[in-house]
Amino acid sequence: MPTRQTAAARRPDADAAPEASTRPLDPAAFDYWQAHHLLLRAGFGGTPAEVRDLANLGLDGAVDRLVRFTDAPALPDAGDFNPDIMRPESPEEQRRYRQALQQGDEEVVAEFRRRRQAAQREDRQQLGAMRRWWIERFASTARPLEEKMTLFWHGHFATGYRAIEDSWHLLRQQQLFRSHALGDFKQLTHGIIRDPAMLEYLNNDRNVARRPNENLARELMELFTLGEGNGYSEQDIKEAARALTGYHFDDDTFVFNRRQHDEGPKRILGRQGTFDGDDLVDLIFGQPGAAEFLVLKLYRYFVHDLPEGEIDLPRRRFLTALAAEFRRTGFDVGRLLQTLFRSEHFYHPSNRTSRIRSPVELYASTVRTLGTPPRDARSIEDALATMGQELFEPPSVRGWPGGRTWINTSTLFARQNFGVYLLTGRRPRAWAWREDRTPYDPAMLIEPLLELDPSGGDPATVAGFLLHHALGAPPHPDRVRPLADFLADRGGRLDAGVLTGLLCLIVGLPEYQLT
Repeated sequence: MPTRQTAAARRPDADAAPEASTRPLDPAAFDYWQAHHLLLRAGFGGTPAEVRDLANLGLDGAVDRLVRFTDAPALPDAGDFNPDIMRPESPEEQRRYRQALQQGDEEVVAEFRRRRQAAQREDRQQLGAMRRWWIERFASTARPLEEKMTLFWHGHFATGYRAIEDSWHLLRQQQLFRSHALGDFKQLTHGIIRDPAMLEYLNNDRNVARRPNENLARELMELFTLGEGNGYSEQDIKEAARALTGYHFDDDTFVFNRRQHDEGPKRILGRQGTFDGDDLVDLIFGQPGAAEFLVLKLYRYFVHDLPEGEIDLPRRRFLTALAAEFRRTGFDVGRLLQTLFRSEHFYHPSNRTSRIRSPVELYASTVRTLGTPPRDARSIEDALATMGQELFEPPSVRGWPGGRTWINTSTLFARQNFGVYLLTGRRPRAWAWREDRTPYDPAMLIEPLLELDPSGGDPATVAGFLLHHALGAPPHPDRVRPLADFLADRGGRLDAGVLTGLLCLIVGLPEYQLT
C-alpha cells in the first residue's frame, strides 16, 4: 500500500552503481512500488488495485504470475481472417494466363490483372483489420508479458508487409512468435528458417544450389543471433547460404526442396560437414555470442536502454552472469526473465524511467495504468503509425531502432496529443482521429489514498501519488507543486473532470514518455 511519504518522495539517487550479481531482491523489500515497477516492465502496467494484488503475492508469486501466465485466460485466436486472399494461381489458371499472353488476348490478361489488384486491395484491408485486432489485445489481454514478448520477437525477427504482400503469412508468423513468446530461443530460430514470411522477405525462396542467396544467412547471424561482426566471417555467411539452399515454401507451407539443396561439404564457424539449415542453427547456438546477443537485447527491452558504449562494469558483470545462465538453461527465455525480474539489479533506482516507451507501449500502458477506455481502434492504428510504429511494417530487417529514435519534435507533439485523446476521447485538430465519447472516470486511481484518508487527502499528496503512479518513479517536488496548485485552485475537488484535467497535464510531461 502506498503511503503519503512514498507518494511525494524525492527520487532516490539513480547514479549509484547497480548490483552486479543476479542475486534476488530481498522479499521483504518487495512493496507496492516494486510491484508497480515489475508490472510496468513485465507487462504494460496496471491500476492501483492491480498493483496492490500483485504486491500481495510477494516477489516470487508476482514474478510467477506474470511469467508463468498459462493459468490466465487466453484471448481467442484470430479465427475470422481469410488465408486464401493471396493464394497462388492454380496450374490451370497459370496455363490460361500464359496462353492469353502468347495469343495477345488483352481482355483475358486484363481480367487476370484486375483480379490480382482486387485481391491486393482486399489483403491490405485485412492487414488493417489484423493491426486493429492486435491493438485490442494489448489493451485487454490477461497475459501482458506474452503480448509484450510477441511484440519483441516481431521487432527482432523483423518482417514487413510491403515486401511480402500476404497478410496471412504475417499473421502466421505472429502466431509463431506468440507460441514461443517465453520459450526456447534456439527452437524459435529453427522455426524462423521455415517461416514463409521470413523466407520470402529475405528471398530465401530464391536460394538454390546453383545460385546461393546470402540474405537470410547474413541476417540470421548478423541481426538475429550473434550480432554484427561477432564471431563469424564473410566466408561463414557464404557457406551458411549454401546450408539454407532449398528452404522454400509453397503457399502457406514450408517446403524443403532437396533438388535445390547443396548437398556438398561446407565449413561453417570452424566445423566441417554436409550441413543443412538445422545444422546451421545448431552451429550458431554453439557460439557464446548467441546467448550474449539476445541477453543484451532483452536487457534493453526490459531494464535499461543504454547504448553499447555507455554500459558500465557492474552492468556488464550482470549481463555476463545472465548470459551464462541463459546458455546453461538451454536458451529458455522464460527462465531467463524469471531470474531478471527477481534480481536486485532489476529494481535498482537507476533502472527506473530509463527507457523511452515505444508507441505501442505508450498506448498500452496509458490504457492499463490510467484505466482509460481503449478508444477507437482505427484512430489508434493511425496514431501508432504517426508516432513511428506501424505494426506488421518495421522500417527494415533491423526492426525499429527504438530508444531516442522514437522522439523528435513531430512525434513528441503527437505523443502528447495522443495521451490527451486516450483520456478524453477528443480529437486533436492536427489529426483525423475519431471522436470517442466513451466516458472515463479516473476515481479508481486514488482509491488507495481514500482508504488512508477518506477526506481525499491534501492536494500535494494526491498530485504526488498520481505522478508516481503515471511516471513509474518518485516525482521531483518541482513537478508536484504546480499540479498541487492545480487541485488547490479547484478547491481540492476530486471529481472526474478535475482528475482528468490533472492527468492531461501529467501525460503532457516529457517524463511521461519514459518507463
